[in-house]
Amino acid sequence: MNPNPRRFRIKKPAIFDVNRVMDMFDIGPKAALMVVIAAFAAVAVVIVFFIRSAPPTSITISTGPEDGAFYRQAQRYAKLLEENGVKLNIVTSGGLVDNLEKLKDPKSGVDLAFVQGGADAEGTENLVSLGSVSHQPVLIFYLGKLELLSDLKGKKIAIGPEGSGTNQLALTMLAANGVKPDEEGTELLKLDSAEAVQALQENKIAAAFIMSESASINDLRALMRDPEIHLYSVKQIGAYARKYDYLDPLVLPEGTIDLGANLPAQDVNLLGPMIELVARDNLHPAISDLILEAAGKVHSRPGIFQQRNEFPTLVEHSIPISEDAARYYKSGKSFLYRYLPYWLASLLSRILVVFLPAILILVPVVRVIPAILRWRAQIKIYQRYRELLSLERGLVEEQDPAKREELRADFDNLEKAVNQMRVKGRFADQLYALRAHIDYVRKVRIQGGSAPAHDGIYGI
Repeated sequence: MNPNPRRFRIKKPAIFDVNRVMDMFDIGPKAALMVVIAAFAAVAVVIVFFIRSAPPTSITISTGPEDGAFYRQAQRYAKLLEENGVKLNIVTSGGLVDNLEKLKDPKSGVDLAFVQGGADAEGTENLVSLGSVSHQPVLIFYLGKLELLSDLKGKKIAIGPEGSGTNQLALTMLAANGVKPDEEGTELLKLDSAEAVQALQENKIAAAFIMSESASINDLRALMRDPEIHLYSVKQIGAYARKYDYLDPLVLPEGTIDLGANLPAQDVNLLGPMIELVARDNLHPAISDLILEAAGKVHSRPGIFQQRNEFPTLVEHSIPISEDAARYYKSGKSFLYRYLPYWLASLLSRILVVFLPAILILVPVVRVIPAILRWRAQIKIYQRYRELLSLERGLVEEQDPAKREELRADFDNLEKAVNQMRVKGRFADQLYALRAHIDYVRKVRIQGGSAPAHDGIYGI
């Protein structure tokens, strides 16, 4: 006896066993290998999409000058987003107009910016608004007397630096009053707020357009307290608002700056656009929710020109509102982000968005394909059965010896074809049954053997 007999061991099937795939789909080894490769490719695609669907951990906002109000607000945004593991990079700019130009430029790296309402919509097809976050009145300080802005013809006027919202709005309002540069001695100076304040105090200019995007509180208070400098109360305020629908009438109430000194001495009519949060249209929905949640905490406080919880608000101007923002304003954060930590909600939401649809699509496909292939294999056998049935009928009914010989030759060809058929294990019983029926027809119809009592041409 062999002292070391070889023992038969049952192999455990591999997860992606090619033979198993061959049996399942009734296909050859090359096709089975292709199926396995396709399965791995599908899983790889799903995994890559899952990874790429993750919200970014860092975004960039453009604010305006470093000493402006929007830069300070962005710093508050950064602290709130940092609590959820998202870093907010703050980029300074020449102002609100410059912010929009940075957003339009895909190479700038800016994802979000404060933008003046009513901005030029040209080139903003890939941008969306997350809503308005504040009013931004333009303050017009002047020396001497000023009834209408048209009275500034022939004088030196500070209109804010290039790229600022102040500059854009000043040019619009002056042009509406026929005040244009280099006409009748008019000089429009692109001074920043600090330079404009100093020029007014030194009596070097007649008027200055200033917005809080770049002006410091101390500079504004200094101008309000200077007895020689006055804050212009806009006349024809209704006409401006009708002509420029992005300008809102605003009122600076008497005594707002200083109750004791009663500054200003009377209500002052002002005009100003709303400030919008504008983003690229590929901003991740989860990040959009975080930003709007932060905006609610930063901008909801009451102020001189706004009531408590007035901002942020869903007001659309020249840039369309984001669908994610509209959903947030309507129902708040999604269910997962409302009750779970940000990182966990992000993970679960991506699983639901990526893997669940993949499963819902792939499972029916995997179940249907084997059924289709089984049907295809069965069709081959059923086709041979139909041929066998036709031959049996011919052998029963045909009396002409020559034609019977042709039928016998056809029968031999059928038997040869069936013997050469290749099927998978699950169809072996049907193939063996077909061969048995062929032997039966040969014995009974060709060799003239005895048939069972229920014999007949439909007895197969």
